[in-house]
Amino acid sequence: MKRAVLSTVLPIMAFAAATPSFADTVQGPQRDKKFFQSVEGDWVGPGEIVAGKYKGTKFNCTFTGSTPSGKVGMTLDGGCRVGVFTQKMSATVEHKGSKGYKGTFLDGAAGKGLDIISGNVVDGRKVVFALNRNQLKGVMQARIPDDNTMNVTVSVRVDEQMVPVIGMSLKRVDATAVGTIARK
Repeated sequence: MKRAVLSTVLPIMAFAAATPSFADTVQGPQRDKKFFQSVEGDWVGPGEIVAGKYKGTKFNCTFTGSTPSGKVGMTLDGGCRVGVFTQKMSATVEHKGSKGYKGTFLDGAAGKGLDIISGNVVDGRKVVFALNRNQLKGVMQARIPDDNTMNVTVSVRVDEQMVPVIGMSLKRVDATAVGTIARK
């Protein structure tokens, strides 16, 4: 059961992890495009389930972000490790006109994943996406306190209240070794 919950919830957090900052002076579609382009590269970091049945479960993730040619959005591929188990993660989101951003985690809500049903880049330091899987409704927020750190919170709706369930902090890993973590 623990693995089933993690395979549903960790993709939310994985996608969120790929949203670093850029100058706040760029506006509209160009601002969004620049925001997602800053996702390109490698990211690593720990996270923890902070509420619910699996509260206290810690995990570590590694992701590579890329942007689609000619479109505003991103793809994030990688995986998260919990103990000896590794779960492959893949997420894609693209701008879909007035509806904002839409996309999928893993194979979307029709499979074992989640759908991104709406969202927007709020400013140069924050992105918000609405998430859906059957009766599960949630929100993912990513805040970027500096250019190489990202803090992610995933919340789900319980009754009429949004309850944070996942917290995560990622660090950018570039072509040079950083501490004991080297780019592969």
